[in-house]
Amino acid sequence: MSDENGTGPGPVTDRLDAAVRPADLTLAEKAGLTSGADAWRTKAVDRVGVPAIMVTDGPHGLRKEAGTGPGLGPSVPATCFPPAVALGASFDPVLAERVGEAIGTEAAIEDVAVVLGPGINIKRSPLCGRNFEYFSEDPLLSGLMGAGLVRGIQSRGVGACVKHFAANNQETDRMRVSVDVDARTLREIYLRGFEIAVREGRPWTLMCSYNRIEGVYSAQNRWLLTEVLREEWGFDGLVVSDWGAVADRVASIAAGLDLEMPATGGYTDGQVVRAVAAGDLAEADLDTAAGRVLELVRRAGQRPPAPAQLNVDAHHDLAREVAGRCVVLLQNTDELLPLATDARLAVIGAFAQQPRYQGAGSSRIDPTRLEDALTEIRALGTGEVTYAPGFTLDGAGDVTALRAEAVRVAAGAEVAVLFLGLPPEAESEGFDREHLDLPAEQVALLAEVLAATENVVLVLSHGGVVHVPQAEQVPAIVDASLLGQAGGGATADVLFGRVNPSARLSETVPLRLADTPAFGNFPGENGQVRYGEGQLVGYRWYDARTMPVAFPFGHGLSYTTFSYGQASVVTADDGGWQVRVPVTNTGGRLGREVVQVYVSLPGSAVSRPPRELKGFASVEIPPGQTAEVEVAVPRSALAVWDVRTGSWWVEGGQYLVQVGASSRDLRTSATVELPGDGLQAPLTRESSLAEVLADRHAAPLVAQAVQQLADQVPAAAGLLQDEEMMTLMSSFPVGRLPGYGGLPITEQLVDDLLSAANAARGTPEVG
Repeated sequence: MSDENGTGPGPVTDRLDAAVRPADLTLAEKAGLTSGADAWRTKAVDRVGVPAIMVTDGPHGLRKEAGTGPGLGPSVPATCFPPAVALGASFDPVLAERVGEAIGTEAAIEDVAVVLGPGINIKRSPLCGRNFEYFSEDPLLSGLMGAGLVRGIQSRGVGACVKHFAANNQETDRMRVSVDVDARTLREIYLRGFEIAVREGRPWTLMCSYNRIEGVYSAQNRWLLTEVLREEWGFDGLVVSDWGAVADRVASIAAGLDLEMPATGGYTDGQVVRAVAAGDLAEADLDTAAGRVLELVRRAGQRPPAPAQLNVDAHHDLAREVAGRCVVLLQNTDELLPLATDARLAVIGAFAQQPRYQGAGSSRIDPTRLEDALTEIRALGTGEVTYAPGFTLDGAGDVTALRAEAVRVAAGAEVAVLFLGLPPEAESEGFDREHLDLPAEQVALLAEVLAATENVVLVLSHGGVVHVPQAEQVPAIVDASLLGQAGGGATADVLFGRVNPSARLSETVPLRLADTPAFGNFPGENGQVRYGEGQLVGYRWYDARTMPVAFPFGHGLSYTTFSYGQASVVTADDGGWQVRVPVTNTGGRLGREVVQVYVSLPGSAVSRPPRELKGFASVEIPPGQTAEVEVAVPRSALAVWDVRTGSWWVEGGQYLVQVGASSRDLRTSATVELPGDGLQAPLTRESSLAEVLADRHAAPLVAQAVQQLADQVPAAAGLLQDEEMMTLMSSFPVGRLPGYGGLPITEQLVDDLLSAANAARGTPEVG
C-alpha cells in the first residue's frame, strides 16, 4: 500500500523449489503434509526443502496468536476493521477490497500466508450467534462483498480463505447438526454467495464447515467439495477443514479435502497411511491433496517483500473512514441529526465509554489502538458534554441510582445521546441467541430518558438484530453495529455531520422474533435442522407476506435527499442487462446513495419471491447534481436452479425491474422481455398429463393420437376428450396410462409420443 513506510522488506516465507512434486515424497510425508503441524502451521518436509507456512484467523483483521496451540489467547496487535456485520452495510465491494488490502499488508508483515476469512454464510435467522462475522441475509450482497475482501487480501501476496462451506447458519450443535434443505434453496441461497466469491475473487483457499448437509459432513462431501466447487465452479485452490471438523480423515481426502487443521499429533496421519496400504484410499487422491498443499506453499513463497513495519496511523485512519461508511441512519425525525457542534449534550450509556467494537470468539482482534465515542464527541464538540453511564456492562452497581443520574443529566441537556446495545456475553461464536431483546435495565433506561426529554438520539451497538421498544418515539436512531477499533471516532463523525451516513441494512429488522422466516425451524432438534422456509429467507419472506417490519432490508437515511429518474434497461453482451437510472442529490450536502436493483418475473412457471436483489451501486453525488448510475445484472444472476435437469435455467418472459433505496422503497421501474434458455427438462413416463398437454410440441402429438384412437375406439376417445375427466387426471403420470380403465393405450404409444416430443423440443432422451 502506498501509505506504508519502512526502509526494507519484512520477513518472507521460504520459497519452495518448483520441482518438488508429490512423487518426491514418501507415503508418510504426504500424509503428514496434509495435516497441520500445530494449530496454525502446516508441516515442513525438510528432506526435500518444503517449508512450513502459517495461517491465522481473520476476517476483519489479523489474529496471529503468540502461541502454537489452539485457543483464544493474546495475539499480535493488528488493526481491527469493522466486522462483516458493519462492512456489509456499506454495499460497497470496492471498500471491502481496500480493507482487504490493509489486512493483506499486515499479514505479509507478520509472515502469514493465509488469512482465514471472509465468512459469507447467510444470516438465515437473526438468532445465529456468529452473525456478526457474516455480511447479509442476501447471497448476492454476501458474495460480492466477500469477493472484494478476497481480492484485496490476495493483492498483497497473501491468501484468503472463504468460509464456512456450506449451510453453516447456526452455532447450536454446529459440529454435528445435519441441514435438511431442498436442492433449489441450497443452490440459490446458501451456495450462490460462495459461487460468486469463488468465481470473482479466485481465493487461494476455502474452508469447509462443521455441519452435515443431508446427513453428510461437509468435510467428507465429495459432491460439495469436488463436483460443485471444483468441477462446476472451477476452484483451483486448497480446501482446508474448519478446526476440528474432520470426523473421518480418509473419507475426507477421498472427497476432496486437502488439509486437516489443527494438528492431531500424527493420529490421523497414521490412519491415512494404513488406508492407502490396505487399498481403502487411492494414493492418487492423497497425491492430489498433497499437491495442492505444495502449490499453496509455492504461492506463499512468491509474495513480494512486505514493508518493514506497519504504518499504524494510516491503517487506523482507514479503519475510521471505513467505519463511517458503515453507520446506518435508521430514523431522523425533524432532522435532529446532525448535531450542532456547540450543542449542550448528555452522553448516556456505558457503551459510549466502553465500546463494543467486535464480536467474541476466533475472530477477536487485539487492536493497535481503540477509540471510544465519548472521548471523540468531546474532541469534536465545543459545547458542554456531560456523561452518565446509566448501566454497567457486567450488571454491577446500583441500577436505580445509575438510571436516576442518567435521567437527571438528560433533562438538563439540549440533546441526549443514548448508547445502548448487546453486552459481549449476549452473542458469540459457539452459541446462539435466545431472543432479540435489549437487556431489561437498558429498556427501562430508554423509557425514562424518553420521558425526560424529547430530543433523544439512540446509538445501537450490536452484532445481530435487536428489538428496540418504543422505537417509534425515538426521534433519531443510529445503527452503529460493531465498527472496529475506530468506531468511536466514526460515530462522532456521523453525529456531528462530518460524515454523511450512507450505509444500508444488510438484513431485515423484524418487529418480533415470531415473524422471522426460520421461526419454528431454528435451531432444530436431535441433530437435525429443517430449512422449512425454503428460498424465502430474509426480505424475501417479509415481502412475500407483505408483513410489516421495523426496518426493511436495504434501508438507510442520509443528511441529504435523492430523487430518481426513469429507469431503463439495455441488453448486455452476456445476455444480461445494464440497468440505468439518473439519481439527483436534491439536498444541500454531498451524499452517497446506494442504488438497489430488484427483479421479479410475474407469472413465472416456478415459485419466486416478489422481488430479489440482483445488483447495486454505491454512488457519491454532490448537492444539486445528477449521476447517471449504471448497475450490471449478469444473465447468470437471473437463473434459477432446475431440479429436473440439475442445472441453471433462465426462464424467458417479461421481467419487472424495480430500482430504489430499499426492498420497500422502490422509486422507478421498467419491464424488459428476456429470451429464455432453450434447454428444457425431458418429458418422461413420470411427467404428468398436464405437463405433456402444456408443452407446445407434445400437445399436437397427443391430439393426433387421440384422433387415431377415436377412429379405432370411439368410447375411449370420448373419455380422453371429456374436459372434466382430463382435469381430474391432470396430475396422472403418463407412464401409468397404459391399461388404465381399459384405455387402449400401450407403453409403446406413450414411449413413441414422448420420444417424438423430446426430439422436437431438443431435449435429451432419458433412460
